[in-house]
Amino acid sequence: MIKINDLCFSWKTTPVINISNLHIQTGKHLFIEGPSGSGKSTLLSLLAGVLTPNSGGIEVLKQPLTSLSSSQKDSFRADHIGFIFQQFNLIPYLSVIDNITLPCSFSTIRKQKAITRSGDLKSEAVRLLKALGLTGEDIFQRNVNELSVGQQQRVAAARAMLGSPEIIIADEPTSALDSAHRDAFISTLFNECDKENITLIFVSHDSSLKKHFNHHINLGAINNIKQEQQ
Repeated sequence: MIKINDLCFSWKTTPVINISNLHIQTGKHLFIEGPSGSGKSTLLSLLAGVLTPNSGGIEVLKQPLTSLSSSQKDSFRADHIGFIFQQFNLIPYLSVIDNITLPCSFSTIRKQKAITRSGDLKSEAVRLLKALGLTGEDIFQRNVNELSVGQQQRVAAARAMLGSPEIIIADEPTSALDSAHRDAFISTLFNECDKENITLIFVSHDSSLKKHFNHHINLGAINNIKQEQQ
């Protein structure tokens, strides 16, 4: 699903990522652990094609990302990658449902998958929200800026899962949830990924979450950058 070889990235003159080799198999739930400032978010942005490496290669779904133009990367990401951002990146003036269905405005592939699953986009969005513990028509139609931080986080997760992208990248996706909602959230995320054989890359500084995953790595163990450089 994902292959990294001799990947290097620097912010200006500061090295951040130097990974010799990392292969992630289809359908795996991978937990990547590392403290704040260790390069976790940078690595995720490289995997999604948001950032371009200084050198080395990233292959996703047998597609070398460095061979794509910026617009081709945007289309590839819209079709194949669901991203749960650390800061959510929700659109404040849109309703909960409109935020969740927004990715399907840019991807006919994900739109068709969602419609096939539940009949229409709204029904699939509601199904995901209920699975994540959000219920009630009043919540569905609110603007997202009227929700609590924990509710916003689950809306962001539903948006990433809508249309069953082949890969879901989650950047600290449980940071605003209490322990009960956190465990339920992870269980739902796993269930959705297993149903569609989605590859999950889950990044957090919270080592207590590692117990949920059969596959985990410490970024510091594979990133050939001294911690004081980051």
